[in-house]
Amino acid sequence: MDLHSRRDLMDSMSKRYRQASKASKKRILDEVCAATGFHRKYAITRINLVETSRPSASVVTRKRDRLYGREVLRVAEEVWKEAGYPWSVRLKAILLLWLPAIRKRYALTRSVEAQLLRISPRTLDRALKGKKRELRRRLYGRTKPGTLLRHQIPIKCEHWDVKTAGHLELDTVSHCGGNGEGLFAYSFNLTDIGSTWVETRSVLGKGEVGIVKAFSEMSEVLPFKVLDIDSDNVLSLESSSFSG
Repeated sequence: MDLHSRRDLMDSMSKRYRQASKASKKRILDEVCAATGFHRKYAITRINLVETSRPSASVVTRKRDRLYGREVLRVAEEVWKEAGYPWSVRLKAILLLWLPAIRKRYALTRSVEAQLLRISPRTLDRALKGKKRELRRRLYGRTKPGTLLRHQIPIKCEHWDVKTAGHLELDTVSHCGGNGEGLFAYSFNLTDIGSTWVETRSVLGKGEVGIVKAFSEMSEVLPFKVLDIDSDNVLSLESSSFSG
């Protein structure tokens, strides 16, 4: 008996076996073992596998109804933005703390207010999932490669093989608190390639005046002379401004 024939036999015997008495089950097993050559215990196992693998007709997949309307989720999203994009558990607490101001601004109905206070952090996470993905792309993808100047300005693309101090890398790190709009603070970092000496100053924005002032302050405390700098194309400054 080939594999398909055995499978068909086990399917047909399974229903009979479930409905049979104890004595009849013994005779059914005798038939199965004689036809297939299976060991008795293995035949019982195969019959039980057929029973458990068949989907139950009583199992019904029910789609869960939406508990929170669009207005509730819209208000939650607006509060999330105004609060600086907090995580869901903190947003849940903010909805309670800011409720008097939320009532005035959004003219909440009793139903919307009750749902807003009842909504769980997990539901907030699901509702804001797409918005968080867009926000992440906007915050961490602000610097775009140039398409025009890149082909007009010669760029040296290799590592600095230096053995002496005075060759500096300059860079800035934004502290925008999750919102890239407006003016905010930066950490202005100076790193010497040869000695790994590091200096850091805080500046407001990346304007030339603040950057040059911070660089001058850091240059005064360096124990070596500045020979050259690499600003990674971040700082729009004249090289003469950084003369050592």
